[in-house]
Amino acid sequence: MSLTLRTISREQHLAYIQSLPAASHMQVPAWADVKAEWRSENLGWFDKNDQLVGVGLVLYRQLPKIKRYLAYLPEGPVINWFAPNLDDWIQPMLAHLKHQGAFSVKMGPPVVIRRWEAGSIKQGIQNPDVKRLRDIEADFIEPRAFEVADKLRRMGWQQGEDGGAGFGDVQPRYVYQVPLANRSLEEVHKNFNQLWRRNIKKAEKAGVEVVQGGYQDLEEWQRLYEITAVRDHFRPRPLSYFQRMWTALNSEDPNRMRLYFARHNGVNLSAATMLIVGGHVWYSYGASDNVGREVRPSNAMQWRMLRDAYALGATVYDLRGISDSLDETDHLFGLIQFKVGTGGEAAEYIGEWDFPLNKLLHKALDIYMSRR
Repeated sequence: MSLTLRTISREQHLAYIQSLPAASHMQVPAWADVKAEWRSENLGWFDKNDQLVGVGLVLYRQLPKIKRYLAYLPEGPVINWFAPNLDDWIQPMLAHLKHQGAFSVKMGPPVVIRRWEAGSIKQGIQNPDVKRLRDIEADFIEPRAFEVADKLRRMGWQQGEDGGAGFGDVQPRYVYQVPLANRSLEEVHKNFNQLWRRNIKKAEKAGVEVVQGGYQDLEEWQRLYEITAVRDHFRPRPLSYFQRMWTALNSEDPNRMRLYFARHNGVNLSAATMLIVGGHVWYSYGASDNVGREVRPSNAMQWRMLRDAYALGATVYDLRGISDSLDETDHLFGLIQFKVGTGGEAAEYIGEWDFPLNKLLHKALDIYMSRR
């Protein structure tokens, strides 16, 4: 199969994404507008009949002082990763990016390698010998994913550092997902653990209401998000980031991004952003106040978002990043505990990969990044 690669229009890119069952929200054309500090390009792969058969959103970040770039395809490109001739897809991309002045390429193949069901993870948490997710036998293994990793290594790609929970600029290697395809909402609810079901009931009894917000409510979102940042010790993104995200994503598709609030007695206690691409729905950012936790606003909000995702015909509700640490003293342990309560399953992607087009500059970037 001979493939050619060339720059395509945003319209072509979007039409291709819309023809798929799902794709990462970081591979839609509008994501380039969210990441305004990067230069961007839309790539298209064409078969011998000149049919578009794959796309990629590339973000270019310039190195200080020189006209060389890091080329990044977050959770992409959107190609047939299990194609036997993976080389024919990847080589034209590397040649093109090199021509564009890239000294290094980073990509995140959207390929899941293992899955663990909630029950297996719970058993792992109770076992003192189990320290990490990968110490638990997986419930599902995708053999073709190992082949993809082998092929990439043979081509000279290097596996990036573990993304952990994806707090920072790398994407999470481990995520938590609730599968919705071919399941009733009753089944999904039944799969929640007792604590989750109890908390949802508690919120209902207390009169917690969950509402959708709009652009004008992003300032209220930011207030809760900044409270969360102080409590959880992370650096919050500015309000302008979420305003840009809302405008960019929803002008591409009016239902791409949603905002939810859980409120009690008219006071907003927690908030979340939701992203939608085809059948894949993500809970993307979450925030909550330090008060009102006893009425369980976060559980109520997640249950509403999950039901809305189901009503949209979603096949998966994605709670995004988790750490693979099952150590109860780890500061990220509470996150996996919260997400495991939804039933669902943990998924491990094959991670992010780097290709040094210029080994010297790639090394220099590594050193620069490690000092930041």
